[in-house]
Amino acid sequence: MEASFLSAVVLPISLAIIMLGMGLSLVPEDFQRVKKYPKAVSIGLISQLVFLPVIGFVIANVVPMQPAIAMGFMIVALCPGGVTSNLITFVAKGDVALSITLTAFSSVITVFTIPVLGNLAYQHFIGQTAAIALPIGATILRIFLMMLLPIGLGMGFRQIFPEPARRLEKITNRLAVVFLALVAVLLIIHEWKNLPGFIVQVGVAVVLLNTISMLAGFYVSKLFKLNPPQQICIAIEVGIQSGTLAIAITAGLLNNPDMAVPAAIYSLFENVTALIVIAYGRKLAATSPIQQPLESQV
Repeated sequence: MEASFLSAVVLPISLAIIMLGMGLSLVPEDFQRVKKYPKAVSIGLISQLVFLPVIGFVIANVVPMQPAIAMGFMIVALCPGGVTSNLITFVAKGDVALSITLTAFSSVITVFTIPVLGNLAYQHFIGQTAAIALPIGATILRIFLMMLLPIGLGMGFRQIFPEPARRLEKITNRLAVVFLALVAVLLIIHEWKNLPGFIVQVGVAVVLLNTISMLAGFYVSKLFKLNPPQQICIAIEVGIQSGTLAIAITAGLLNNPDMAVPAAIYSLFENVTALIVIAYGRKLAATSPIQQPLESQV
């Protein structure tokens, strides 16, 4: 009951409050910049929706895993980043406007890609077909309530009360760091008894997926000369997946608890790499001037 209340009530409310604080750091010009320079959006979406599933498929075929575990692993690779990636980008001093844009687009697009690619993966690993479908209306409503609405309220508050907004932004920034660390600790405590078995079943694959995808997002964006905040943002968007959604699909839609194991262990490990990226991003922001997108990015 406590775990259910935490995940169903406390966690969404806490995320919404921090999203409100994130909105305090944004102005309309941030989103106009993303709209004006679509290169970063394109690279981010391609990295997440194309490169990530390919990386996941290769790993699932190279690392020995039971078919059900491999299928659950692929579902993780097909999921979008979700609100957590926005929060981590915010704390890591990445491009928050770009992160929000990528999450909004990828969350809607994966409503269609997860059923198609998920069924192909199910045929490959299980040898059967399965009914995998996500409700587009509920997905869009969730994006609006947990992300867009609180961020919009925060931006509106900043427009009307700029000085109080700047002071509140500093508080929410610190709160977000504490919140992420707390979530990581609670997840480890909650899954402590299951951790050894989870790690044995899918530990190597999860570590490879998380690190390779995050590095791929970072270096692809670096290759195309995006600025450092955008590089941090895309690395996070590609490397941080929605474990909650993956569990809902595997344990809920597919009714197979074994398939949910990769999502559970991934949710634990990605918090560790998130803290590393946060430390790197904040150090990078402290030592480098903020670079605006180049005209060549158009």
